[in-house]
Amino acid sequence: MFGALLRLLPEGWRERAHDLLVLMRLDRPIGALLLLWPTWWALWLAQGDFPPPGLLVIFTLGVFLMRAAGCVINDYADRWLDPKVERTRERPIASGRVSPRDALILFVMLMLASFGLVLLTNPMTVKLSFVGAALATLYPFAKRYTHLPQVVLGAAFGWSIPMAFAAVKGGAPAVGYVDALPPLCWLLFLANVVWATVYDTQYAMVDREEDIAAGSKSTAILFGDADRAIIGVLMATLVLALVLVGTRADLHVVYYAGVAVAAGLCVWQQWLIRERERTACFAAFRNNLWLGMAVWIGIVLALGFKHGAA
Repeated sequence: MFGALLRLLPEGWRERAHDLLVLMRLDRPIGALLLLWPTWWALWLAQGDFPPPGLLVIFTLGVFLMRAAGCVINDYADRWLDPKVERTRERPIASGRVSPRDALILFVMLMLASFGLVLLTNPMTVKLSFVGAALATLYPFAKRYTHLPQVVLGAAFGWSIPMAFAAVKGGAPAVGYVDALPPLCWLLFLANVVWATVYDTQYAMVDREEDIAAGSKSTAILFGDADRAIIGVLMATLVLALVLVGTRADLHVVYYAGVAVAAGLCVWQQWLIRERERTACFAAFRNNLWLGMAVWIGIVLALGFKHGAA
């Protein structure tokens, strides 16, 4: 599909377009999908049913635009680090194929396109979007000053959750933030922050030694030899939070089958990272795609059974 899109362009534009698409990681959609699953969790739970098609389209497109924008500003912020890391030194900015100035222009364009989508929702969602934009911009710079950039990433990725609740529930004039953003919303947000910390720590374990040498910071470096144990605690916290989501939302018992699958995938990921081998840690990171899908399927089926029994 990637090559097919490029072939639609004039030959002289293809190389440049390829570099920009790679900069936005459109050749590697897993990051967008890891953002998409919690967004869909929130849309279905906020609506208590299949969400309005318009909102589903807006948030799905917004996920891909915001993830692309996040990748662009990440590579801009990491232009001092990426050339020192084997896995990233061929990225477009690090290799000199895209200039930092052009990257900033692309970032602004993507953020404006995302904001245009948000304007199709309601004022509460628009206001919340500024927090999301700030978190997305802050994350790439966090690794310079703190060992917790993975937590910032979780907050940035998870901010789509309160935005989704606001888009579904916050349109009526009499509805305030407390009503539009109930405890279920923040419990789901917390679950996503924990989950993102798990999978981005696995991702950071791939480059840990090179990051230490380059002076970058991450939870993988912070956790050190206790990384597997701490990831295990975070995984248990994630599963507990997902169980509490089910009880808070009064979901059908079929939802817990999805949570059970998620718990099983956590066990599998622990097995994968047992030797802390680079390719295995990356495989554990990628495995989270199926974890997010399992939870979403559980939510969809649970709401379907709930309405079917009503």
